Amino acid sequence: MEQGLTKKYGLITAIAMVVGIVIGSGVFFKAEKILVATGGNLSLGILGWIIGGVIMVACAYTFAIMATRYVYVNGVVDYAEATLGRTYAYYVGWFMALIYYPTLTSVLAWVSARFTGVLLGWDIVGPEVMVLAGFYLVGSYALNALSPVLAGKFQVSTTVIKLIPLILMAVVGTIVGLTNGMTVTNFTTVVTDVNPWTAIFTAVVATAFAYEGWIIATSINAELRDAKKNLPKALVIGSFIIIAVYILYYVGLAGAVTNEVMMAGGQEAAKIAFATIFSSVGGTLLFVFIIISCLGTLNGLMLGCVRGLYSIAVRDEGPKVRVMTEIDTYTNIPNNSAIFGLLLSAVWLVYFYGANLTAPWFGTLGILNFNFDSSEIPIVTIYAIYIPIFLGMMVKEKELSNWKRFIVPSIAIIGSIFMVVAAFFSHGVEKVFGYLVIFGTIMIIGVFLKGNKGKSVIK
Repeated sequence: MEQGLTKKYGLITAIAMVVGIVIGSGVFFKAEKILVATGGNLSLGILGWIIGGVIMVACAYTFAIMATRYVYVNGVVDYAEATLGRTYAYYVGWFMALIYYPTLTSVLAWVSARFTGVLLGWDIVGPEVMVLAGFYLVGSYALNALSPVLAGKFQVSTTVIKLIPLILMAVVGTIVGLTNGMTVTNFTTVVTDVNPWTAIFTAVVATAFAYEGWIIATSINAELRDAKKNLPKALVIGSFIIIAVYILYYVGLAGAVTNEVMMAGGQEAAKIAFATIFSSVGGTLLFVFIIISCLGTLNGLMLGCVRGLYSIAVRDEGPKVRVMTEIDTYTNIPNNSAIFGLLLSAVWLVYFYGANLTAPWFGTLGILNFNFDSSEIPIVTIYAIYIPIFLGMMVKEKELSNWKRFIVPSIAIIGSIFMVVAAFFSHGVEKVFGYLVIFGTIMIIGVFLKGNKGKSVIK
């Protein structure tokens, strides 16, 4: 008898996964980049957070509408199948399994190690941090593959923990800043003049990493109780919580230190801000919470990563179908798919180091630059992939109201196009084209490994 994934998660866990997967790294990792990109213009930076948040909500709400229509194994792959057929779904699943999940997971392993290194006084691109990143990667895999229920509880716990430093900085930082005038000064002072269009594009792309990951929560739909009701609630509620927390935290930072200090602080910027508001001891404790929150995000990303090839194989497609669909009778996890996801994450971690953290390992070829930022550039393809799904929904879902069938997905399409264009402006044509060559190569490999079978899993 074929064993399926059991219903083991509830609404609270689902909301925690949406919030927990997204919050925990990007807001700390990218806040400084956004401030630098906007020349210290806080209003422009907040506009970037708002635009990125609106795009996330529009896309999440559109997928939430589809979630009320179908029960599936791996969210976005099944949305693709429901709207455009099995072939498109296969290539979406192949991209998610080989590029999207492992690139984000590998970067989060390094970000978690990076903040640990800052706390311990290590070089953030040194061997100690890279070894620790590998350890965090393996540890997250072990937690998800060996004890998924414990992984779910860890997700809920870390979500609560990660909100502590964010909310404290948002509240206390804002109060202190308004009292001593720091907030007003930072909002009325621009450190450097920048091109506003380039600044806003760069800022929005940076927020894309901070907001990214919510779609991964849809990968547990088959394991979510009353999924057609709970997943839409989790996506929408979680998205609004994330936007509010991010903007309030960003404002709170403006009450802690000057924009010049934040922009010049580099990897130490967040630690300086917390130490300024909460003293060195309190700041260190809250910085530990930041590390825990990053690990929570890593855990959530790994949750999607370990199910990557399973979502393809369960359709009788892709390499080694029987091997990848095997589910462990004790853990109820597709272990072979999980191991493959871990190995891919390790490969992308090595790439991220060679392309971004040391003297570039990968060269250029004409207008192609193969040293791209794997934490951001894959959004070029993920948002491009969303667009046909949204269009297919508009064509197929004739029973929906005009609001749900046309207006909401249209907003999501406009937002997705904005993200793709912004990535070109932010990273440059050379690096985007370099990434697209690697993307195309991986997708061509997928053509040869697809197989001639295939079945639907949509219910």
